[in-house]
Amino acid sequence: MDCQLTVLCENSVAVPHGLIGEHGWAVHITAGAHRILLDTGQGLGLVNNSRVLGVALDQLDGIVISHGHYDHTSGLADALLINGKTDTYLHPDGFVDRYWFKDGQCREIGIRHKQGYLESLGAQFQLVTGFTEIFPQVYLTGEVPRVTDFEPPDATMKIRSASGEWLQDELRDDLSLVVATDKGLVVVLGCAHAGLINILTHVTAKLPGQPIAMVIGGTHLGFADATQFNATVAALHHFGVQRLGASHCTGLANCARLQHVFGEQFFFAAAGTRWEC
Repeated sequence: MDCQLTVLCENSVAVPHGLIGEHGWAVHITAGAHRILLDTGQGLGLVNNSRVLGVALDQLDGIVISHGHYDHTSGLADALLINGKTDTYLHPDGFVDRYWFKDGQCREIGIRHKQGYLESLGAQFQLVTGFTEIFPQVYLTGEVPRVTDFEPPDATMKIRSASGEWLQDELRDDLSLVVATDKGLVVVLGCAHAGLINILTHVTAKLPGQPIAMVIGGTHLGFADATQFNATVAALHHFGVQRLGASHCTGLANCARLQHVFGEQFFFAAAGTRWEC
């Protein structure tokens, strides 16, 4: 099966034609006859960028929410207003209240809109916990087992218990989308909070014997120390990833390092990037 990817929202832009950059992520995926939107950015650029790039948000067969953070979900209301009634896939933890703590600051970083409001706009939420085929040869990872010893949860991200205690947010809802193409597996990440190598380990266990043609999206390596970064690079070589399109939470410095290591296999997936795969 053929597929096409168009990055609609990202921290920077790839072409100087009226696109808006924002700290967020959204990618439009055409997989065979199906059109899917994975994530919706921070709500600043989705509609504008889709128009500039000629992507029809009123012809979506499904919307996938990779995890419940504002920079991946704040454009969801706009997408629903345009497309209307839409199957919207996410993990049951997607609407958990979420917070970010760093340098004495606390910020709320969860989904901005209430579930009922989004449902009033047409969201038909489909809850996903396990590896699930949502369209022919299009899969969601569901919960990803944390098996590596070098991909820790982000210590700045917290949730609150019923008793008011601050707890580590394990981000169980972090999921990725996989398209089984004629060239191999295309893995579309959100932020890879589950760990990039954990994700690839899970995907290849569920869909064995198929090469990884492409990995694209946020890798969360922008917050990795040297040990995690080096172990991730070694594992990417082990998996034989043919193309790596990093973006968003990868960070500019580690994108540069990945470019140095992978050469022509690497590309920076800014808004406006298109790939036939």
